[in-house]
Amino acid sequence: MAGQYPFRPRPQQAQGNNQQNGQQNGQQRDQRGRRPQQENPNRINDEITAPTVRVVGENVEPNLVLPIKEALRLADEMELDLIEISPKAEPPVCRIADYQKFLYQQKRKAKEIKAKQVKVVIKEIRFGPQTDDHDYNFKLKHAENFLKEGAKVKAYVFFRGRSIVFKEQGEILLLRFANDLEEIARVEMMPKLDGKKMNMILAPKSKK
Repeated sequence: MAGQYPFRPRPQQAQGNNQQNGQQNGQQRDQRGRRPQQENPNRINDEITAPTVRVVGENVEPNLVLPIKEALRLADEMELDLIEISPKAEPPVCRIADYQKFLYQQKRKAKEIKAKQVKVVIKEIRFGPQTDDHDYNFKLKHAENFLKEGAKVKAYVFFRGRSIVFKEQGEILLLRFANDLEEIARVEMMPKLDGKKMNMILAPKSKK
C-alpha cells in the first residue's frame, strides 16, 4: 500500500525521562507511529475490523466482495490503501485509493458544496393599513434594491388596535406592491393574515 501507512511516522521519543510520557501516549500512537485513529475520518488498512468487505475503486471489478485479508492484499498489490467509506453497509464498503489524495478530494468537494450553497437573506418592509403614497414609494424603492441584490422581501401590514378593520385595505396594498414589482419579483407567499400582521413574501426572479 502507499508505504502501507499513508502518514509519515512520528519521531520516536527519547527514553529515560520521556519513558513515562511515551507510556501515556501509547493510546495516542501505535508502534508504527501512525496518527491516532480518532484524527482520521476513516478506518484504513489494518484498522478495518470487518471480516468481509465490498471493494470499490478504479480498476476494481463491480460488486466485488472479499474477505478483509484478500482486500488488503489487493490494495497492497496496487500500492494503494484500503479505505473504509461506508462502515454501516452490509458488508462495509471500502475504496482502494491513495488515502492522502482521497482526503484532499473529500475536502475540496466539501468546499465546492459549501461555495454553491446560497444563504437566503430576507429583508422586511413594514406598512400601515393607510400608508400614504410618499411612504409607499420610498419603501418600494428599498424593496427593488433588496430584490436586485438577491434577497427575498417579506412585506407586511401591521394592524394596530382597531385598525384590523382595514385588513382588506392591507391586502389591496400588498397586492399593489407585488404588482409594482412584478418585473423583478415573483410572489412566493400570497398575503396572509397572521395575528395583527398580514404577510406576503416576494422572491427575486431568476435571471435568464
